[in-house]
Amino acid sequence: MSAETPAQTSTGVLGLLQDRMREGLARVRGGIFQALQLTIAAVGAFVFAERVLGHHGPIFAATAATVALGFSKGGIRYRRVLEVAIGCTLGILLAESLTHLIGRGIWQAAVVMLVSALLAQFLDSGVLFTTQMALQSLLVIMLPAPVDGTLTRSIDAMVGGLFALVLVYLVPTDPRRQPREQLRKLTTELSDVMREAADAVRQDDSQKAWHCLVRARRTQPIVDAVTTSLKSSHEIAVAAPLHRRHRSEVEAISNAIRYLDLVARNTRVLARRVASIINHITLSAEAVDSISDCLDSLADVINTVGNALAVAQPGARRSYMRQARNQLHSVAAQLHPDTMGIETMEGQGLVLLLRPMVVDLLEATGASHEEALSHLPRLDDWDRL
Repeated sequence: MSAETPAQTSTGVLGLLQDRMREGLARVRGGIFQALQLTIAAVGAFVFAERVLGHHGPIFAATAATVALGFSKGGIRYRRVLEVAIGCTLGILLAESLTHLIGRGIWQAAVVMLVSALLAQFLDSGVLFTTQMALQSLLVIMLPAPVDGTLTRSIDAMVGGLFALVLVYLVPTDPRRQPREQLRKLTTELSDVMREAADAVRQDDSQKAWHCLVRARRTQPIVDAVTTSLKSSHEIAVAAPLHRRHRSEVEAISNAIRYLDLVARNTRVLARRVASIINHITLSAEAVDSISDCLDSLADVINTVGNALAVAQPGARRSYMRQARNQLHSVAAQLHPDTMGIETMEGQGLVLLLRPMVVDLLEATGASHEEALSHLPRLDDWDRL
């Protein structure tokens, strides 16, 4: 095997840098709103504590607001903001009280830290709550005493927490944006997996089938990310006046992801079965054509469902869903081993894996379970089962 030339190496490095640049710009676009919220809350809390309350250098106001909002891939959640804000305030209040009783020093810092962590665990099981309460109490005892009085830093922390809560309540992120983007990513990946599985069957390529299985296994983190972001989306859609009108759309996305999760799991089983079949048996030409065409059709359907869930206009969403259901009706009608010309038991098992996947996709478009089942050909008259 020949070594790479300097030109090839340079091209590879350039491609990697371009990919990192694209990923970085995508993160900037996705995080700009949270960055603005963070900046406004932190600076606003500092200015309020300094100019309205007359505190000198109210760094704990800015710190509490910054930590309470923070950055999260799942979006800002009200519970998280409240949890961190209360943790900051209680940590500072506890540290100031203990400092007043036992003084300052190394062993005093250890006592304050230990008591804060244990008290936080007693009050709440949240990791962020415990971390912030312990951290803020440690900062209080390590930093010089404030010139404005003992409880100044506690008041500053409350100001920072309130600014964070008010900002996330009055100016929340759009609860639909992140789930839409993640669902679009999920459906694109599932569609590509289906097409790769179809190519593997058509070309009798076991290596491609195993590569397809590896890709299918990588879809679970995307499903988990959607589920996490939807928790934040539900909170925003319920609590924020600006976005309450979007509750039905968030619920529709939540309903769809339950079934797309099942589709992703079935896709992994399907990919593994395809690889096994290619390695151990030879399908008839008719079976190869019918199975690969069915997989290609499912890839088209998944893309259509992704378009429906990603689009903002209700009319366009309904149109895409209707198109997806019509496509699925056509695929479902073919899913009988006799119709597809399948003669081996392994091929029959593959068809039986495709049937529940079609049902899940139909339910993702809003169909009931009974309605989805009604479009599948009956198997009770099939004497080979």
